[in-house]
Amino acid sequence: MAAASASASELQTSSGTERDNEPRLDIELLKDTARKALIDTLNAVNGAKTLVLDPTLAGPLGLVTEVALLKHHGVDKMFWLEPGPLTSTTTNVVYLCRPLIKYVKIIADQVKAHTQESQKHRYTLFLVPRVSTLVSRMLEEEGILGDITISSYNLQFIPIASDVISLENDNAFKELWVDGDETVIYNSALALNSLQKVYGRFPRILGKGDYASRLATLLTKSLPDQPSPLSDPPAPSAPFDSLIIIDRTVDMITPLLTQLTYEGLIDEFIGIKNSHVELPVSLLTLPAAPNPSNPNATPSGSASVTPLVNEKTKKHHLSAATDPLLAELRDLNFSSVGKRLSRVAHRLDEDYKARLQAKTVAQLRDFVGKLGGLQSEHQALRLHTGLSEMLSPKTRTELFNKSLEVQQNLLASYEVSAQISAIEDMIAQGASMQTIVRLLCLASITSGGIKAKSLDSVKRELLQAYGYNYLPLLLSLAAPPLAILLPNPLPISTAPAVAANKYPFITLRKSLRLLIDDNPEALEEVENDISYTYSGYAPISIRLVQCVAQKSGVISNPAEKSSADDGDGKGKGSNARKLHAHPIVGWKGFEDVLGTIPGKTFDIAQKVSVSTNSTASSVVSLSKSLVRPHEQTTTTAVFFLGGCTYTEIAALRWVSRQNKGRKFLIVTTGIVSGNSLIDSIASTGKNHSATKDASTY
Repeated sequence: MAAASASASELQTSSGTERDNEPRLDIELLKDTARKALIDTLNAVNGAKTLVLDPTLAGPLGLVTEVALLKHHGVDKMFWLEPGPLTSTTTNVVYLCRPLIKYVKIIADQVKAHTQESQKHRYTLFLVPRVSTLVSRMLEEEGILGDITISSYNLQFIPIASDVISLENDNAFKELWVDGDETVIYNSALALNSLQKVYGRFPRILGKGDYASRLATLLTKSLPDQPSPLSDPPAPSAPFDSLIIIDRTVDMITPLLTQLTYEGLIDEFIGIKNSHVELPVSLLTLPAAPNPSNPNATPSGSASVTPLVNEKTKKHHLSAATDPLLAELRDLNFSSVGKRLSRVAHRLDEDYKARLQAKTVAQLRDFVGKLGGLQSEHQALRLHTGLSEMLSPKTRTELFNKSLEVQQNLLASYEVSAQISAIEDMIAQGASMQTIVRLLCLASITSGGIKAKSLDSVKRELLQAYGYNYLPLLLSLAAPPLAILLPNPLPISTAPAVAANKYPFITLRKSLRLLIDDNPEALEEVENDISYTYSGYAPISIRLVQCVAQKSGVISNPAEKSSADDGDGKGKGSNARKLHAHPIVGWKGFEDVLGTIPGKTFDIAQKVSVSTNSTASSVVSLSKSLVRPHEQTTTTAVFFLGGCTYTEIAALRWVSRQNKGRKFLIVTTGIVSGNSLIDSIASTGKNHSATKDASTY
């Protein structure tokens, strides 16, 4: 086991995965808090109960608990909250849902139906994450307010990786920028306040964007009391030094681009929902015991990967905690994944061959001791090899490469009219609606709008090819406050706010060093700048974070020389020579750049009072870090209001690896991709059967 562990550690270090001794926040406390709060919520209703669950909560709840735990606390049956009759064999009926009008109407209909049928039940409604006055008023109008007990289940941030926490609100972007519903801002403020109560206060709040500014303002005000944590947690050894809030519309270019990291491509082509992915059953079933002389051989019938459409699929939790290879693969540019898998396979082959060289009982005992770890890695290798085989054909299609070519040309402002023509050709070639809309929006943002005649033509072709039901989508993309698909020049009737918010991409391309002119293959392999995530393009959102936390990274590639000197293209040299992170000094040096981007820029210092609680302890730790910076580690929280992509997470992890003394906690309303954003605006999605049993969520 020891030998295998050492080899794995070596590989993880070479891939840039965190393997140092610097402390980071223990975010598992948040999962424990959410689980205990759910148990307390269920226990508040005595006896057996039927749980009627909001389908959008199934995924988030699956990250904090299991069905067995719910049954242990009195849940007899579970159903989706959908229109239609509800059959309950228990006296207690518990509804758990978000405070949405459509759910309230369903609940009212089901309660009235029971009353007409003379069924007697006790109804309890738990709203997530808080009680809503609107819900009470609607129930009162329906005449059933007195029949239902209303309370809340305060589900907030959920850990989805060791450095990522999420509200798992898939509709946050649409609610804010299409529906004009700012509830998510208030819920985010409550969740961030709870975070401060557990880990200590943010001494400084910085950010960019109008909605981000509103969130920051709420954080400086007194909000209703939050539920206390499980207990007074110990003072964190890596207290917060700041909170950076990025408004999603400050950088709409990044999610519109095709993600090129391994985890990002999985999300693009297969889809990752609440950290789970639907995979062919054959990939997830354990193979027969490997032959020590040929460990990579697979049993007959399981070597090939059947397309998803032809084989039953099963949900699989993508987690570095249980997958020994995911941590070193997920953030790689996909072009590097094959080589990494080959190295892992070669190492496993050598480890299995060690059995043939074992001559003594002690040597055999050592091999048996590490066999469990080898088998775990072998299964992970099989899974990721199969996943790569599923992704590779998709990345070699003509449409995929044409899309990448159009994206690169638009980022370089190269023959924009020719790119619009290419997009029209892709419609005729059968590209997906989401791909076409993403490319059109990208062309509009990077070019300051599309020529009116060309835009009208391509819109007409899009509607004829994919259906006129997408007309509301096109209208939403052109309407403020989103306004990312616009003609050039703008019509006279256009709102002044839209004209004033024209995105300065060409200016930012130079001032933030967004395009790297080096050899693209070198960028993918060397990973000496965040631009490796898009093979030459640096995400604007992460460049803005660098403006605060790694100023030198905006001006030049901080890891370029050390990676080149190291020679293996994996940045090991940079780990050996990385400098201590500079203090957070705000937007200093980049004020002019920030001023060109639409939306408010803010930098707020919070007064932090010293007391005897855990918050004060973290402040004391922070004070020490200011005096002796080379001996302390702090945490910078980066909150993406409206969602972030897996590729942005990969880029931020790269920034975190470049310096000592600072870790990043990635905080978001949810994980998004270009496709998920377009789908949410178009209001497409899967519907659940009204009577379907939800016990298998």
